Amino acid sequence: MTEVRRQDSALRQARALDEADPLRGFRDRFLVPEGSDVIAYLDGNSLGRPIRAAADRMAAFVGGQWADRLIRGWTDEWMWWPETVGDRLGRAALGAGDGQVVIADSTTVMLYKLARAALGARPDRGEILLDTDNFPTDRYVLEGIAAELGLRLRWITTDPAAGITAEQVAEAVGPDTALAVFSHVAYRSGYLADAGTITATVHEAGGLVLWDLSHSAGSVPVRLDDWGVDFAVGCTYKYLCGGPGSPAFGYVNRRHHGRVRQPVWGWMGRQDPFTMGPGYRPADGVRGMVSGTPPILAMIPLISGIELLEEAGIDAVRDKSLRLTGFALDLADSWLAAEGVEVASPREPERRGGHITVRRPDFRELTDALWERGVIPDFRAPDGIRIGLAPLSTGFEELHRGMSVLAELAG
Repeated sequence: MTEVRRQDSALRQARALDEADPLRGFRDRFLVPEGSDVIAYLDGNSLGRPIRAAADRMAAFVGGQWADRLIRGWTDEWMWWPETVGDRLGRAALGAGDGQVVIADSTTVMLYKLARAALGARPDRGEILLDTDNFPTDRYVLEGIAAELGLRLRWITTDPAAGITAEQVAEAVGPDTALAVFSHVAYRSGYLADAGTITATVHEAGGLVLWDLSHSAGSVPVRLDDWGVDFAVGCTYKYLCGGPGSPAFGYVNRRHHGRVRQPVWGWMGRQDPFTMGPGYRPADGVRGMVSGTPPILAMIPLISGIELLEEAGIDAVRDKSLRLTGFALDLADSWLAAEGVEVASPREPERRGGHITVRRPDFRELTDALWERGVIPDFRAPDGIRIGLAPLSTGFEELHRGMSVLAELAG
């Protein structure tokens, strides 16, 4: 009976939180198929739900701009979408002034281009600083670059239940550090790094910094210009709801414009690309980070995601995100701790991103059972289930439903 009362109390709390939520109306702006078997989508930090307006915008684009304007669309406006959409994203989510963000490529490709550009600006240094629990693609790309250029990797060992700290960076950075690459929000634990302090620490040693914002953009406020960040990269299919495989963004602080050069010299990143002339002369500013033809169709859903974020405001999104993750932690403590489940995420709000991770040795198998019941989190090896909470599309009662099933299966 005590457990029933506890469940009822938590449900009443969830409904009260939904009722008081100033962003509750945004949930209706997302497309949920009629008769869907999903009762709780807890993986918005991996792939955001589709926005209703994106479907209409895609249809209008195919039947309008594409069908009517045909190739003229490039000179109408498409040619400049990498920068114009990038500027909107920079203002809405990244704390970046105009002319510093570009939309292009995948995160992996953009990461490679930015890292190589940064290293080219520090030719007299031979070390890349990174951490052991950064996202795999970041580690693999940097390992490849180090092998390619004959550089050393200096690894900082980070706790998978936490993330990179300013103290660790201060101890590891040195006069041979050319570039430091970290994730603002750790993909496994959700730990929110002190990007401003870490950036300043690396700069004091004469190095440059590249931040991966894949788990930050659209979830927590980012202040790239204020922090003095050199370079940043991130995907757009998580909290920005750009859709599967939507293009990445790259940020190059304007103080580096004209001073760094990325290694993939494609025609769309050249000055006056349609002259088709000999030799490569990079375009001015952040446009020089573009290589091939911009992914126009793939930017259309992203524009809808940016519009929602502009309307809601990143600070309001962050406020709800903290309430969602705080409620998830309360439920984990109340329902899961007695079953041997550990929280593998920060409890301090200022160090917590948009998701939490809970772990137990059998959670790989339990994830499959959750999916069969219509509860969709994701699993991260070796033993963690991530509860990814997208503030614009996730409600508190939905979170309660998902955690209730998790508690039932874990019991």
